This record gives sequence, structure tokens and C-alpha cells, in this order.
Amino acid sequence: MKVLFISVHPDDETLGCGGTILKHGAGDSVYWLIITAAVESLGYSSDFIKKREQQIELVSQTYRFCETYKLGFPTTQLHTVNLSDLITAIASVIRTIEPIVIYTVNRSDIHTDHQIVARAVMSATKSFRYPFIKRVLMYECLSETEVMPPLPEYIFIPNVYSDISNFMDKKIEIMKIYESELQESPLPRSVEVIKALAQFRGASVGVKYAEAFMLLRDIF
Repeated sequence: MKVLFISVHPDDETLGCGGTILKHGAGDSVYWLIITAAVESLGYSSDFIKKREQQIELVSQTYRFCETYKLGFPTTQLHTVNLSDLITAIASVIRTIEPIVIYTVNRSDIHTDHQIVARAVMSATKSFRYPFIKRVLMYECLSETEVMPPLPEYIFIPNVYSDISNFMDKKIEIMKIYESELQESPLPRSVEVIKALAQFRGASVGVKYAEAFMLLRDIF
């Protein structure tokens, strides 16, 4: 089975579904799509960009992705991009892979980039155009999902859980590759909080650690 994981920014995939990637990787063909890239015109140094590319390569190898696709849209600037161009680029990758399952970012995350990509993915996964897609899920992302105002339209309501008890330690090991993204406790992207969220989600379904998702489509 082919499974596609979509990140707006590198590290989204690990924060939101790193354990699930590892779990799928044990028997499925897994693919990674990264929407944005850091560029010098936005103030990122050449050293940072080089290091980020090295991190992406190492993360890709560690997860054993069959292929990693990079669209290269400017990070934090997706609001300046023509939405149809974004949809076309995402759809092109989806047609190339023909995944059965897709994991993507939550449509109500605080980051505008996440909101735009979630909308684009919904357009790029229409069932009448891409009948091979049988399941679409949104994942939560620490410091993006939980900080939205507590209004009904922004609530992340999980209805699918993945038991990652056997993959928690490896998920943390991979997250540490993104050195600049890790924070000290009690900030949300700290090792302690990443584990705490997984433990809380696990407690909801009676396992030690879990990742939670909102199911958008399930055809069986």
C-alpha cells in the first residue's frame, strides 16, 4: 500500500505523525511531500539552508521514504502564492504516486501556511478525480494546532488513533535531528511535551502512546 505524508514545513511530519510513519514503513511504501523551503530572500542564511537540506536527507533516510518530493514554495509566504498553482503542484505529486492513504496538516492550525495547504490538499484529493485515494486524515502539530482560539470552527476533534507505543523512542530520536526546532520544557516542541501529548492521546484509547487524527474520508 502506498502512503503519502504531507508536510508544510520539515518537522511537521515528525511532530504530527512520526510514529505512524514508522508504523506504516514496516509494511507499506511511504512517501514524503514537503511544500515549502527556506530561502535566502526571506532572511535565512546559506548555512541554515544547507543544514536544513542535510536534516531533510537524514530524516528521509531514517524513515526510509521511497521518495521525497520538495515543491520549494517560500516558507511563511504561501498567502502570496496563487492557490491554483499550489493545488496543481500537489496534485501532480499525488498523480505520480497514486497513494491509497494521505496524511496532511490540520485545516485550522494557527500557521497560515498550514491553513492554505490543508485547503489545497482537499482540492487536490477530490474523489471523482483521484479515485485511488481511499483514506485522508489530518494530523495535529504541536505549537500550531493547540494554540488556536477555543472556537468551534478551530477545534481539532480526533476520531482515529494510531498506537505508536513501539515507535515513541524512535520518533523522539528523529525529532532531535531538527535541532533548531526543539524547545526546552514546558514549551510545546520539547521532548517532554511531545511525549506528554502522545501519552494523553494514548490514554484516550487505552495504549501507552498514540497519535491522533481527524478522518476526512474513508472508502472501504
